[in-house]
Amino acid sequence: MSRFFHSVGTRLSLALVLVVGISLGIVYLAVVPSLQSRLENARLAQLSRAARDLRGQVVKATVVYPALQNLADTESRDIGARVAVLPSTLTGPIADSSSSGAQFTNDPLAARALANGHLESGTVRHGEKQYAEVAAPYVNGTGSYVLMLSDSLDSQLGSVHLVQRRVLQSAAAALLISLLLGYGGAWIFARRIRRLEQAAERIAGGRFDEPVRDSGGDELGDLAVAFERMRVRLAQLDDARREFVANASHELRTPLFSLAGFLELMDDGDMDEQTRLEFLDSMREQVTRLTKLASDLLDLSRLDAGRMTVEREPVDLSALAEELVEEFGPAARASEHVLEPSGREGVVAAADELRALQIGRILVENALLHTPGGTPVWVRASTSGDNALLEVEDEGGGIAPEQREQLFERFYRLDGTRASGSGLGLAIAKQLAELMDGALELRSGGGRTTFTLILPAARAPLPHSRELQTVLP
Repeated sequence: MSRFFHSVGTRLSLALVLVVGISLGIVYLAVVPSLQSRLENARLAQLSRAARDLRGQVVKATVVYPALQNLADTESRDIGARVAVLPSTLTGPIADSSSSGAQFTNDPLAARALANGHLESGTVRHGEKQYAEVAAPYVNGTGSYVLMLSDSLDSQLGSVHLVQRRVLQSAAAALLISLLLGYGGAWIFARRIRRLEQAAERIAGGRFDEPVRDSGGDELGDLAVAFERMRVRLAQLDDARREFVANASHELRTPLFSLAGFLELMDDGDMDEQTRLEFLDSMREQVTRLTKLASDLLDLSRLDAGRMTVEREPVDLSALAEELVEEFGPAARASEHVLEPSGREGVVAAADELRALQIGRILVENALLHTPGGTPVWVRASTSGDNALLEVEDEGGGIAPEQREQLFERFYRLDGTRASGSGLGLAIAKQLAELMDGALELRSGGGRTTFTLILPAARAPLPHSRELQTVLP
């Protein structure tokens, strides 16, 4: 029972009934009293006009009682109201078209008319009935008198009571219909809300297979569309999480198995020194691979959690390009690559120096790792409008269009490339660039591939040149 009164359907239907009830109450108060007042005023206006017309005739006939009585009887039939003449003492009428004169004894309306000498009109209750009365004072040679016209308001009040009953009956019917329609509409509305609630429970429970549907085109329909977008996005994130865990587990398991195999082989006492040294070198490579993977995973977790912070300071990208060429020079010579700096001097960006250097290392390392020996690789700094650019370009043959967007996905590696990397570098580089209000773009065509780090240009030049720190990401 408590849930019933707290349900949306009950609240909405009761709210509708309340609104309809208030509206009908306003209509009742505006119509019924106004109608009653208009009918009473109309009858009083008629009696007032008749009293003014009749007063002159009464003044002439007062001295002759039979003529006054005949006049009262005749005018009563013409006017449709009781006609009486009262003396100033108000003890009883001296002429009356009605057989009973008790009604006008000490009549308050007649007393007011005598007191101020003007015609008075209003409604007066005698017993259980209400009357419209007009009192017209006049004076002749024999004294002061009051001409009284009185008519029962039963017919007018009967019309008002009829309208009142009709309004109340209509109000009761309208309230009942509004209650039924309101509760029915609210029940349908609440059922749609319950479906959305059930969909939210499914999504919260990790079930993303069933779509969220609602046929309405109102706000609930818009909410259902938003729920569906959320379901699809969460399903994608869940798939990405599963794939991420699977890929990370694979990337961790491969070097660990390799290390375990080398350790088992090194237990052989007959191993010569040369083989042992080769195994140690291989094990160092696997440890380095694990260290880099752990660092990449840590950066990704910080980026996803929003805990990665960057500085905003002037960074000389020209000096940074030279630093990258110098740092990767030995690796380029070992792989027979041509690594050269190019571009203009004095290109200054507003960025985090360490993070910009980290992105540059990722781009140069990828260029050396995924291009054949002897391939030229250029690292250059330039400007474009309000942006400072750091570009890494190679002549490695280009990248197929269908693979370019996937390059920035986690754990993605191009077909046919060496599998020594984790596939996380470009994903990290892209997010770091965006964190510094920049972007990472790829252009490939004509046998050339160019990765461009776009950063906001610094508004002020560097106060002095300074050496870049070589810090591993």
